[in-house]
Amino acid sequence: MSDPASIHRHRAMITSPSTAASEAGAKVLRDGGTAIEAVIATAAMLAVTYPHFCGIGGDAVWMVSDGSGKVQSFLGIGQAVQNPGSFADEGKPIPLRGPGSTLTTACTVDSWQHALDHSARHWNGKKTLSDLIAPAIDLAENGFPISTSQCFWLDFRKDDIANWPGFIDIFAPNGKMPVAGEMFYQPQLAESLKLIAQNGARDFYEGTLSDRIVAGLSAVGSPITKADLAKTHTRTVDAVSLDYGDVTLFAPPAPTQGLATLMTMGVLRELGPKNWAEGNSDHFHLVVEAIKQAFLERDQIGDPDFAQTDFAAMLDPANLARAARSVSTETAMDWPHPFRHGDTVFLAARDAQGNCASVLQSTYFDWGSGVVAGDTGIVWQNRGAAFTTNPDHPNCFKPGKRPFYTLNPGLALRNGKPHLLYGTQGADGQPQTLAMLLTRVLDFDLSPAEALAKSRFLLGKTFSDSNDSLKIEVDAGDEVFDTLSKRGHILRAIEAQSALAGQAGIIRIDDDGFVDGAHDPRSDGMAIGV
Repeated sequence: MSDPASIHRHRAMITSPSTAASEAGAKVLRDGGTAIEAVIATAAMLAVTYPHFCGIGGDAVWMVSDGSGKVQSFLGIGQAVQNPGSFADEGKPIPLRGPGSTLTTACTVDSWQHALDHSARHWNGKKTLSDLIAPAIDLAENGFPISTSQCFWLDFRKDDIANWPGFIDIFAPNGKMPVAGEMFYQPQLAESLKLIAQNGARDFYEGTLSDRIVAGLSAVGSPITKADLAKTHTRTVDAVSLDYGDVTLFAPPAPTQGLATLMTMGVLRELGPKNWAEGNSDHFHLVVEAIKQAFLERDQIGDPDFAQTDFAAMLDPANLARAARSVSTETAMDWPHPFRHGDTVFLAARDAQGNCASVLQSTYFDWGSGVVAGDTGIVWQNRGAAFTTNPDHPNCFKPGKRPFYTLNPGLALRNGKPHLLYGTQGADGQPQTLAMLLTRVLDFDLSPAEALAKSRFLLGKTFSDSNDSLKIEVDAGDEVFDTLSKRGHILRAIEAQSALAGQAGIIRIDDDGFVDGAHDPRSDGMAIGV
């Protein structure tokens, strides 16, 4: 985590959960590069150093703004395959791992070029994709000290990985589990990145690399074809927004859960002045109850190209007021919500010209589908498992459809100009963590580093706990635990700085244009000011 005192007077900043990745982005900023260019350099490094949470076999969701406050969203989301075979039969559960979960294409690489084109057209960006991913290629080829986070998730899945095609040869060679700090090499991934550098991003979708990807996936039974890859493109769309105090919060639209994050903040807004102390039982209780109201409506979200949902109604003031009236200040509401898994990385940058990018990059579950695409070194995402086969559900599987997405990086304007960039890892936990962070920064004026270090919660099931309990970091204190228990919350104490609480990052831009920021102390990363 960065020391805010040491970075407060910088004009530009990058933040990510990997120090090596943040340093790559900081170098771009020092060279006069744009926020988008810095994020791409960082994102490529994360695809190498954080393969358990993201990679070029996954997707990315972007929020960008120029210095004048023009906000847009880039949805780098792969679509469902045209011919899924038996993997998506109505009434038959979609596999969570393996070839049967590889039902969507991967759009991360296309999103890099899409964003870079925007940077060149509108922000006077000069750098090429080849330039920006060169450090990642070098690291994949020549090795780097493996992170504690990667080793944790390898060990966590040690009983599963033997069944994942091509996985052990790369991540546990000779059947030996690596230890943190040991040098780790990914020569096959380096070769794939070299093809992208030499031939351009679309080689992943329509060129030599796409041939190798499809051959590798097909060999283990995946239904993805070259035609599916060729149809994969990033979309520029309007963001959704909500006024909260003196800022306007922006989030990516459907099919992401950005609407749920904004609805949570809208319910908190409608509950009135924050006459409770930061971090006390009322703070936790009301954020938890606002989350519940938003999540009751979140299940309506699906691909707007297919769903008939009136998404604007979720943020309608009358709907937010109704939801706020449903919140009891003294009693916890039951939590009838299905669990959605997911891991990802958050990264963001602000450049010296005031341009901003806030991004989440993911392969869905930790290690995605577990399937390595042949000799490419690419771990493919299992985002197809996010679909349901219920034909009446907004998120039912259909060829060409984009699945519901938990990714929702955030961006806030104040006085019409960028003020906050924020986001977190954590699937269901993303709106929960963001609501705690935003209330701390906006309502209680904590610095990014202070807000990130404070205790947090996670409501609902997790990958390791099937109970719908309210999991609170133990350093929240006895008052919080005692009062929330009396209000009917089913509590479970988790360790302070728990991995269950997500890995978030924040960059804050003051009115004078200077920045401060931090990355989560629960991560291996940092914010670097320039």
